[in-house]
Amino acid sequence: MNENKVSIQKYAMHFGTYMGIFWILKFALFPIGMTNPFLMFLFIGFTFTVPFLAYYFAKSFRDKICGGSITFVQAWVFLIFVFLFASLLTAMAHYIYFRYLDHGHIINTYAQMLNTIPENATAIQAYTNQINEAINQIRAMTPIEISMQLLSSNVLNCSILSLIISLFVAKKKNTIQ
Repeated sequence: MNENKVSIQKYAMHFGTYMGIFWILKFALFPIGMTNPFLMFLFIGFTFTVPFLAYYFAKSFRDKICGGSITFVQAWVFLIFVFLFASLLTAMAHYIYFRYLDHGHIINTYAQMLNTIPENATAIQAYTNQINEAINQIRAMTPIEISMQLLSSNVLNCSILSLIISLFVAKKKNTIQ
């Protein structure tokens, strides 16, 4: 059992690194995509491929490392670790971006988009006030706070996603003799 834990952790780090690199490349499209609709569309498309990529990694782990069978709990732990390692790697990239490169670009672009809403649109005026408050709160955050917020969001969302993917990856060993 101890050997299995090391194997799960080892391969989760391996696949988590690939997932993290994918997330970093995907995140690089986001700030640019705020001014280029095609790149934003590409960012959204890559975001929707994350579950399929995780399924592929878990299926590869099951077939190549575990001999074709894996329990639900093993698949779930493997995917939790993959997403955790990917989130940690991506959080470092987020910190570097928000500390040294962003200089308020993302939040200022959101504020400019909000200013384009017509003044006579009373139905959404209450929402714009809430969004303005959220923008001001984000402006007050430091790069490490933003990175930690994104890290916790990634871990939470991916924990839920890993439960769903594990249901599809789990496969019992064939006992035909």
